[in-house]
Amino acid sequence: MTRWGILSTANINRHVLAGAAASDQVEIAAVASRDLARAEAYAREQGIPRAYGSYQELLADPTLDAIYVSLPNSLHVEWATRALEAGKHVLCEKPLSRHPELVETLFDTAERAGRHFMEAFMWRHNPQTKRLAALVADGAIGEVRLIRAAFSFPLANPANVRLRSDLDGGALMDIGCYCVSGCRLLAGEPVRVTAQRVVGPSGVDLRFTGTLAFDGNVLAHFDCALDLPNRSELEVIGSDGSIRVRDPWHCQHPELRLQRGDGVEIIELEPEDSYRLELENLSAAIRGEMTPLLGRSDSVGQARAIDALLQAAITGEAVSL
Repeated sequence: MTRWGILSTANINRHVLAGAAASDQVEIAAVASRDLARAEAYAREQGIPRAYGSYQELLADPTLDAIYVSLPNSLHVEWATRALEAGKHVLCEKPLSRHPELVETLFDTAERAGRHFMEAFMWRHNPQTKRLAALVADGAIGEVRLIRAAFSFPLANPANVRLRSDLDGGALMDIGCYCVSGCRLLAGEPVRVTAQRVVGPSGVDLRFTGTLAFDGNVLAHFDCALDLPNRSELEVIGSDGSIRVRDPWHCQHPELRLQRGDGVEIIELEPEDSYRLELENLSAAIRGEMTPLLGRSDSVGQARAIDALLQAAITGEAVSL
């Protein structure tokens, strides 16, 4: 059993707590907030044994093997670094950072500390995602030529952290990063990007569209938004067919629609908890039983792509990577 501490009482924790509760390999043993009363109330509510009134106290707990960092985006690098330096393995919520040099430094810190570090793109751990990638790699749709992705939902609360520029909020960072991850999974690393955005009153992008060009003349385009209806889309189109994913990011309704010629095959899969799978992956790595699914190269590539897209949106110019 791997013992975990949670750094913050963020809303995203509910998914991780549910994933841990469904696993016999993971125990959530402690939680920290900057306010002790808040931490204690949260621990009672969630059935977590210990509560701390500061993040540093949590990191000092010698009984914890790993830390899940669910703080706002701008605090990811700082507290992931502190957790690694405290001798803990770390799962850090996405997006890790838009700055590839900081991501490199984080993995350097992990290597020096002899600890595992992984970015928490939970959808990558789901069997649906693995089946999609395998079909594409096996040539089920021929040569990949175009990828489409989208993710949006309406965000009504102006105080939400996703709308704070000082916390690195915005549509691209919060949900567009999934679209970027999906395009990169299927096509590799982009060599050139363009982008457009609509900036809201708080200074973050409410809507963002991007195009990515890859080696081999593969093109991808995506859109994401915090002011559009709920949408979740991923489609990869090849020379011989296409695969459309019904629910690519949450993976709650796993289904792949494989179309070749005039025929359509619906591939249904059993639902699996992506959060449980990512916790179990890193826990198994901590026990020396497997390798973390996502490592340095994936996280650095993700940061480079996001940074280039933001630069392209700000300048109105294409950016080469």
